[in-house]
Amino acid sequence: MQIDGLETSPRLGSRAGPLYTGIVKIALGQINPTIGDFAGNAAKIIDFSRRAQAAGAGLILFPELCVCGYPPRDLVERPSFVARNREAAERIAAETRGIAVICGLVTPARAETGKSVMNSAALLKEGAIAFVQSKMLLPTYDVFDEMRNFAPASSQELFTFCGKQMALTICEDAWNDKHFWNKRLYRFDPVEALIGAGGNFVLNISASPFWVGKREFRREMLATIARNYKVPVVMVNQVGGNDSLVFDGSSLVIGPDGAVIAQGKSFEEDLICFDPNQLAGDIHEQIAGEEASAYAALVLGTRDYVRKCGFRQVIVGLSGGIDSALTAVIAADAVGPENVIGVGMPGPYSSKGSIADSRTLAENLGIRFEVIVISDIFDAYKKALQEVFAGLKEDVTEENIQSRTRGTLLMALSNKFGAIVLSTGNKSELGVGYCTLYGDMVGGLAVISDVPKTMVYRLSRYVNSQRSVIPVTTLEKPPSAELRPDQKDSDILPPYEIVDLILEDYVEDSHSAEQIAADHNFDVNLVRHIICMVDRSEYKRQQAAPGIKISAKAFGYGRRFPIAAKSET
Repeated sequence: MQIDGLETSPRLGSRAGPLYTGIVKIALGQINPTIGDFAGNAAKIIDFSRRAQAAGAGLILFPELCVCGYPPRDLVERPSFVARNREAAERIAAETRGIAVICGLVTPARAETGKSVMNSAALLKEGAIAFVQSKMLLPTYDVFDEMRNFAPASSQELFTFCGKQMALTICEDAWNDKHFWNKRLYRFDPVEALIGAGGNFVLNISASPFWVGKREFRREMLATIARNYKVPVVMVNQVGGNDSLVFDGSSLVIGPDGAVIAQGKSFEEDLICFDPNQLAGDIHEQIAGEEASAYAALVLGTRDYVRKCGFRQVIVGLSGGIDSALTAVIAADAVGPENVIGVGMPGPYSSKGSIADSRTLAENLGIRFEVIVISDIFDAYKKALQEVFAGLKEDVTEENIQSRTRGTLLMALSNKFGAIVLSTGNKSELGVGYCTLYGDMVGGLAVISDVPKTMVYRLSRYVNSQRSVIPVTTLEKPPSAELRPDQKDSDILPPYEIVDLILEDYVEDSHSAEQIAADHNFDVNLVRHIICMVDRSEYKRQQAAPGIKISAKAFGYGRRFPIAAKSET
């Protein structure tokens, strides 16, 4: 039978059969959608579809949930959100006649599932929604919580394009191959089932978040599927930042031998085409190298967070240290130097170089720089507390007053100028709690909160290798909060090279103190001390601004630990 010009698949009863029988290109629309921006997302999909059609494509694939944006989280519980999503899909279908479009959207779930929607892919053809395939494997780990919001599909079907039996899958559906994973998360493998039913061409629409090393890992996983089943594998991935997540794009087409035959750029929108019969297509250059890719992710994540939250300007407190310097450089690249305000706030213990280095950085970047001295404000605080604190020695309390004074000033500027404050703490500090609530932690986005201190230095040197902007004195000075005379981070912490190794093993890999000590030949009591600092600081992290995730395990909603709990150390 025929439905909207699509012939039924005889094997699986799919409603979508042959679209074309000649040699027609397939395109991948690697786009940056915004959650809830149905008009903007639809316009982008329509524009890319028309461009693909002009390039000779008969079919174009877009990322997972691109119509509504990913991840929509609990927005899918709002009936108006689901209705606008459907209306946007219908508009896309009406305005893309002449090319078939596969795009991700939410569709109603059966009442008995207890969920309101499913995570689906729709095939749009000649003005109508001709075929719908829904996601079967719903990830519930790290940053994913799809079982909370979606009902899983009970079955999937094939459709035909250019004589190929297309196995259409959605992101996680392709992440359960028994040939690749030593330990699988699911009993069922949708790719294996669809290929077993006659599929000979795998399509995967994804919203696969970035972390350092993820692109190489993902490429090899997809190549393993292609080699073992001897079929081409196509993956179109979302690009852009949504809250803490950054999506790198890096879309791929992989031949049956595991070789890449087409690929999209990393960290920017792109349109690529390939011939499904000749297995040849566009290969666009991707960003290579750990530092380069991490830096690109941070810039993209910052740009999209600021833009999608409706801000234009950003404010960065500049201390003359390496963390605030790197944050300012990222900010200038993300939103333009004309939209960055750097603020130096010297106090009674600030070094002479703190303002000089900050001013030099600001001049190198071409950003606005303001200086607000906090010494008198600090003295006023101490005077106000003098009677209450009588007989007590100065300690961390007075240090935190300085930090909180700076935080208050930054937020005052934020209110006055309508600019978002970017906090500058790194992952090492956030991990061990070497940061001040309502002080240096204030802000709307913690740009480098998933960047360990040692990587902060690596990224800073990478930045300077591209253009010399961070002063050499900033790179060379010992890390210090400058909240008491001659203060150094090393007064209370071991070298950051040691701290970062412990944090990586404990936070990302959940290793015990004994295992970490044995693996690195560290004193076990030192490891226990650092782990205890991590556990005690959970209350701080849960009040921190969201950060940009670039590691396999970041602090934030992908790492869910109780605050009131006894440390195992």
